[in-house]
Amino acid sequence: MFTSVTSKSLRIVAFSGALALSAFAAPAHAAEVNLYTTREPGLIQPLLAQFTQDTGVKVNTVFVKDGLIERVKAEGDKSPADILMTVDIGNLLDLVQAGVTQPVDSAILQETIPANLRGADHHWFTLSLRDRVAYVAKDIDLNAITYEDFADPKWKGKVCIRSGQHPYNTALIAAMIAHDGLKATETWLRGVKANLGRPAAGGDRDVARDILGGICDIGIANAYYVGRMKNAEPGTDARKWGDAIKVVRPTFANEKSKGTHVNISGAAVAKHSPNRDNAIKLLEYLVSDKAQSMYANANYEYPIKQGVELDPVVASFGELVIDPLPLTEIAKHRKEASELVDKVGFNN
Repeated sequence: MFTSVTSKSLRIVAFSGALALSAFAAPAHAAEVNLYTTREPGLIQPLLAQFTQDTGVKVNTVFVKDGLIERVKAEGDKSPADILMTVDIGNLLDLVQAGVTQPVDSAILQETIPANLRGADHHWFTLSLRDRVAYVAKDIDLNAITYEDFADPKWKGKVCIRSGQHPYNTALIAAMIAHDGLKATETWLRGVKANLGRPAAGGDRDVARDILGGICDIGIANAYYVGRMKNAEPGTDARKWGDAIKVVRPTFANEKSKGTHVNISGAAVAKHSPNRDNAIKLLEYLVSDKAQSMYANANYEYPIKQGVELDPVVASFGELVIDPLPLTEIAKHRKEASELVDKVGFNN
């Protein structure tokens, strides 16, 4: 079942002490697991349904659009949450730092997930990857680009991107800071702003839409949206947007990294999980060959497990060489990145 939480209802929980546990009125059962997720339900439901079919463990899902940490804290040690699932490394680390997670010692998770994609303290685990790529008008002869190139004056008035304060972009800016330093990143961000063909706004798919519309020639967005667009029904707007672009995976220009920036979807076991064994079972299932294939072919996200067959559209982007910079190092610069967006007036 899916429920949602609003800021208003969250305040009621926090101030009245009432626990929003109606979805879990029954006591914990050996054959169930309770998932709190900020991810769109439709993106993960097929995986959860397959898990139940294969294991017999029922997944009760609560969609928490905002305020995940506040909700779990308000519920305290009576919280029914077993797994906390979200996107963006910063959000995962916030869960850990808020003290609402617990460590998991799983050989399967440690052997399957590369060390730079899981917490050294075993509190968080990456389940899929989202590479931040260049959308390029299909008729432009461009097969290689660096992130730094987006500030090149030759692209003046030709770049599209969503808000600089969106977590996808603050993570990229944080990675630039980690690689090139704060001063160089400020210069770069000012250069990208000067090259914008329209205000930094909208979503990633709007980048493709505006390339089709001739507003921009290139843009920065997540690759998995292209999988959705190019696999949409012929004649739909989404398909037209997808067919108007090609994907080029940028790298960082410095010699220390020739890889592409990725962000993640991931999860952690809740601190007071009443169904801990089933929670671990679900996490281990989500890194299995079957589940990773579903991530790749249903969500068009990049699997963390080697050897998993990709969706043909995603496979057409070529090999993904991941920036080796640890995600935790990138996350250290999130605050600086956000402040830099405001300092240069990127969204103005």
